[in-house]
Amino acid sequence: MIDIVICSELKTICPNIKLGCIQANVKVDSSADSLWEEINNYCDVLKRQIHIEELEALPGINDGREAYKRLGKAPSRYRLSSEALIRRVLQGKGVYRINNIVDINNLISLKSMLPVGSYNVKNLHSPISLRIGKEGEQYKGIGKDLVNINSLPVLTDSISSFGSPTSDSERAMITNNVSQILMCIYSFSVKINIEEYLQLARGLLEKYANGTQIKTKIIE
Repeated sequence: MIDIVICSELKTICPNIKLGCIQANVKVDSSADSLWEEINNYCDVLKRQIHIEELEALPGINDGREAYKRLGKAPSRYRLSSEALIRRVLQGKGVYRINNIVDINNLISLKSMLPVGSYNVKNLHSPISLRIGKEGEQYKGIGKDLVNINSLPVLTDSISSFGSPTSDSERAMITNNVSQILMCIYSFSVKINIEEYLQLARGLLEKYANGTQIKTKIIE
């Protein structure tokens, strides 16, 4: 598996931070109807179980918001991607249908309530570190303008930063020609068993993306 470390400066401010990583060979394609049915069924579960006013207090989201505050980032302006996704669902806006990898990514995020990012390994250059974004640092977000990643936890390789728990960059985004992915589950909480969601990811990748040579690792 590609080398990944969490920088000591970030670990000092956010001692509970972890990355659940899964690397796999996959076939990127349109999502099967059965995957989309799983997503829609779980969205219905969330709408029955959660009121939008309760969202910020849920463990995976609350702990992430508190970590952002300690880093000096406003969590209501730079939302965790999991909070933004679940908020869309609770508002009745649904989930975008992109491709099987992005849709699996979103299902794991919905179930874990943790940010999840998926990246094209071919466009990454080891080693990778999860560190604090520097003043003035930014990148072109997926479907967005430039994202200000100052004070965010950011994944960075030997070229530049490419991912965060709020928004990922276009550089390593998942497109139809991708054959190997790195999926990262960002956790700020001791209350969530990240291994459970790595195993969920493994099963979904095998079932819906012809996932092979799957490796998992938890970085602390």
